[in-house]
Amino acid sequence: MSRPLLTLSGLSKSFGGLQAVSDVAFDVQERQIKALIGPNGAGKTTIFNLLTGVLHPDAGSATFGGHELIGLPPHRVACLGISRTFQTSLLFDQMTVLENVMVGHHLSGRSNMLTAALRIFGASAEEREYREVAMAALERAGLADLAGRPAAELPIGQRRLVEVARALAAEPKLLLMDEPAAGLNMRETDAIAELIQEIRSRGITVLLVEHDMSLVMSISDEILVLDGGRRLAEGLPKEIRTDERVLAAYLGEEADD
Repeated sequence: MSRPLLTLSGLSKSFGGLQAVSDVAFDVQERQIKALIGPNGAGKTTIFNLLTGVLHPDAGSATFGGHELIGLPPHRVACLGISRTFQTSLLFDQMTVLENVMVGHHLSGRSNMLTAALRIFGASAEEREYREVAMAALERAGLADLAGRPAAELPIGQRRLVEVARALAAEPKLLLMDEPAAGLNMRETDAIAELIQEIRSRGITVLLVEHDMSLVMSISDEILVLDGGRRLAEGLPKEIRTDERVLAAYLGEEADD
C-alpha cells in the first residue's frame, strides 16, 4: 500500500480538566472515504479543528502529503489542499449561491474578493476564473440552476449542498465533512451520499464525521470509532457493525437494522 495521504500520531488535546482527544492515531489513504464516528463529545470535531489549525494540540503530529500540519494557520492548511464543511450552516445569506461558492476558490487567486468586486487592474480575468470554477462545483452538486438565487432563500438540504460545492471550489485533495446529513430527510441524505461518492470518484479523499449510521455504513471504505476522546475500534464497515465494544459504546440496536 502507498504512503497514506494523512497520518495522525499521538494527537491529544485537553480543555481544562476535560481530555477531548487522547493519543489518537490513524491513517487516511488517498481516494478513501473514511468515517469518524462516536457519541457526542467523543472528540470528532476537535480532531477536525486540530487538523485545520483552528486548535493547537497538546501533543502529537499530523502529516498531510508529507507536510506537518501542526503549527500551521488555517489558511496555510487550506493552501496545502484541505477543505472542510461544518456542522452548522455558514453561508453568507446576503450573497447569491454562486457568490458563496466563489469564496471557496479565493485561496488560489492573486487578487482577493474585494479587488475582484471593484474590478481593479488584473482582477476581472481572475473573477471570471472564480465564476467558472464555482459554476463547475455547483454543477457537480446539482445546483447550477440555483446560481443566482439568494442563499437566504434555500432550505437546509440545498444549503448543505452549497457548502459542499464551496469546499470543492477550493479544489482540495482532502475534504473534511462534519455531519453533512444533519437535519436532512431521507431523500436529501441520499443526495449527499451520491455526491460524496462522486467526489471520491474524482480523486478527492473524504474524511467524514457523521451520526447517520445508514449513510456511514453504505459509503465508507473504513470506519474509526472514538469514545471519550480515545480510539476504540477501526476497520471495515462490516467489522465495525459487529464489534461488541462499538455496540456497547455507540451503535447499540442501530447495528442490527
